[in-house]
Amino acid sequence: MDSGFAILARRLILAVPTFIVVSLLVFVVLRLLPADPVAMSLPPNATRAELAAARHDMGLDRPIPVQYAIWLGQVARGDLGTSIQSRRKVADLIVEALPTTLELVASGLALGIALGVGFGLAMFAWRGTAAEHAADLASIAVMSLPEFLWAILLILGLGVGLGWLPFIGRIDPQMRVAPVTGLLLVDTLVAGKVAAFLSALAHLTLPALSLALALAPLIMRVLRASLYDTYAEDYITLARLRGLGERRILLRHALKNAALPTVSLIGVQAGFMFGGTLLVEVIYTLPGLGNLMVQALRSHDLPLIQGIALVYCVLVLAINTTVDIAYLGLNPRLRRA
Repeated sequence: MDSGFAILARRLILAVPTFIVVSLLVFVVLRLLPADPVAMSLPPNATRAELAAARHDMGLDRPIPVQYAIWLGQVARGDLGTSIQSRRKVADLIVEALPTTLELVASGLALGIALGVGFGLAMFAWRGTAAEHAADLASIAVMSLPEFLWAILLILGLGVGLGWLPFIGRIDPQMRVAPVTGLLLVDTLVAGKVAAFLSALAHLTLPALSLALALAPLIMRVLRASLYDTYAEDYITLARLRGLGERRILLRHALKNAALPTVSLIGVQAGFMFGGTLLVEVIYTLPGLGNLMVQALRSHDLPLIQGIALVYCVLVLAINTTVDIAYLGLNPRLRRA
């Protein structure tokens, strides 16, 4: 177990230079772009003197290394700066938007894992049959469409065409829920408002399903391939010779070992899923980090873009650490290495 903690300690130590490299890359690239955030924040009739004064106030007239050193020092103190467009603290804007994105990603991830594992086990149970080949082709078809296209198709099909689910906002406009955690599903339960909870769940279904449909086919295929490899091991044959049933062999022995590549895939895809929320949140008008990032990019709001990029970096690093912990739990050899 001590070696397991050593592995996690190394991951956490490596997260620091990773964070610095990402922040430096984002900072430099944004300042090499031709757009001028100062000109976009002032009226069109602003004079050159006003532009120069605003650029000096924002520190944009200093060399890039000096700007980065000042900004990194502010970040170390918990200050992400002030938005150029809204004149509000970047940290406040992120805190308001982050719960929506976390709720969307968590729901999409849970739904994608459930669909992927369920159909992956079904595909393995159907091995060698026409049903397996049909499921394989269906998974390829589903996997070929990106999240934003699924979002549009689900709106047209289940939202507009059949009218089964809402597709605008997070909750019905006439409902009010006092924010406690920012996670709407949790806040509705805390407030004891069942109708509001069901409304929030209905509004979350389509965007979460958009993300889940991009993840589930990958899990299905990787899990099935891992089960094929696992069933070729000697201990599976020994388990059959001991008289164990196929169901017990699958759930108690094979699935745990076959889950390792799947867990790794989920960790990688969970990081990508945060990027997929950008267009999904815009399509469903969800006030999350993705929608906030799109607005910041439109106005070239450097402090806000930098702050959101850092939050994404921290979230991905946290997910990778969680995957490492799951690996330690599933693979005893890593703990004894």
